[in-house]
Amino acid sequence: MVAVPFACGECHRILDSGVDQCTTHPAAKVTSDWQGYVIILNPERSEIASKLNIEKPGRYALKVNIR
Repeated sequence: MVAVPFACGECHRILDSGVDQCTTHPAAKVTSDWQGYVIILNPERSEIASKLNIEKPGRYALKVNIR
């Protein structure tokens, strides 16, 4: 079975394998319950990054479910 990486509940950044805490939002909850996947290379020129309020390049989940 493949382990699903965690996503930050605050910024939706998908964390690296084995990481269970967001470096940008250390107090935010993380979860493996997320959907959608987008890679932002240049947030300044990306319409999707603008709509999602993403300011840093990286891998992001489109929807994160925090319970």
